[in-house]
Amino acid sequence: MNDHDAISGAIGPMMAQIGADARAASTVLATAGSERKYAALIGAADAIWENRMAIMDANAEDQVFGEEKGLSGAMMDRLMLDEPRIRAMAEGLRNVAAQQDPVGEVMTEWDMPSGLHIQRVRTPLGVIGVIYESRPNVTADAGALCLQSGNAVILRGGSESFHSSTAIHQCLQTGLKQAGLPAAAIQLVPTRDRAAVSAMLTATDHIDVIVPRGGKGLVGLVQREARVPVFAHLEGICHIYVGATADPAMALEIVLNAKTRRTGICGAMECLLIDWRFYTEYGPMLVEALLKAGVEVRADGELAKIAGTSKAQADDFGKEFLDMICAAKLVDGVDEAIAHIRTHGSNHTDAIITADDQAAAHFFKQLDSAILMRNASTQFADGGEFGMGAEIGIATGKLHARGPVGATQLTSFKYLVTGDGAVRS
Repeated sequence: MNDHDAISGAIGPMMAQIGADARAASTVLATAGSERKYAALIGAADAIWENRMAIMDANAEDQVFGEEKGLSGAMMDRLMLDEPRIRAMAEGLRNVAAQQDPVGEVMTEWDMPSGLHIQRVRTPLGVIGVIYESRPNVTADAGALCLQSGNAVILRGGSESFHSSTAIHQCLQTGLKQAGLPAAAIQLVPTRDRAAVSAMLTATDHIDVIVPRGGKGLVGLVQREARVPVFAHLEGICHIYVGATADPAMALEIVLNAKTRRTGICGAMECLLIDWRFYTEYGPMLVEALLKAGVEVRADGELAKIAGTSKAQADDFGKEFLDMICAAKLVDGVDEAIAHIRTHGSNHTDAIITADDQAAAHFFKQLDSAILMRNASTQFADGGEFGMGAEIGIATGKLHARGPVGATQLTSFKYLVTGDGAVRS
């Protein structure tokens, strides 16, 4: 037996213990007061900022590992932590702490002729497993959102962010300890061994839902192998349709921001659809601006005649590049744009730029993406930008949670029924 086999053989009992501890902690969190959760989150935020140098040192180790592993530029950007990003991470925890506690919220209530008074009340899901790649800030975001929603969480970060996630997790533990909450409320799987992922996916006794956050390979693996329910999106294939009546200056600013602000996030524009009428009036200005910004534009049809573009292949449409690359195509009207998005989109985020209220309403009605936008950059597809403080991910399914998954989306509900000696005839 080699060392790897010995480690893998120990994964099962270790993960079972982590799961049992999380289940026990979840019963405490379900009834923990808002004040204690607030204290834990503020304590964790303070600890992250106070320990920012240690976190950046740990991140430097991860960056060396990532380079040796041959991660792409976009993945290295996701991995990198500097002082502004650490400050944003701490502020994200404070923002979550400042939000209303969703646990116990009365969603609706009513009286029945039988004398029953019925309330539908928010309640935690229980134990959440989060499996993620590269972005170490997910450690803080996921830990904070699960805590605020009264859930215990088991975090399994990517091998490339192991040191960063460990340093951040220690800060979360500091917050829990200061607030008198169980350390097992937020656990980080202490190994890079992939057997831990398989153990989580089949831990139906201990985990109530799995949230994968990463690339298509990871999410596809989770969806294929999980025996636990999954909140997930496969890809962020975000489209922007520049309509016939779009303001050219607005369109230019939005398109450039949507593609180039951060190419490695799931809200980055991957396909630009330009209305023929807009193109006839304003020409190749949008494509040329992307080229000037350093974007490789894989163009179809008439757009492929623009100097500097490359000819699009069939599989360039419906592809998540996560890089300074995008596909581009001319379409004849809003219905052709809608048809293209239905065929090639991933139900994540799609946008229309238009001054035409009727066209915008039609776009919103005919498409069923988790997020639809008008005259705004797809880079806003983010829980923090939606006022949720942070997000654990963007769900594109239709069951339970959809779009940015914040603390409220990490709850279920129960019915509280009160009578006064009511009996059923």
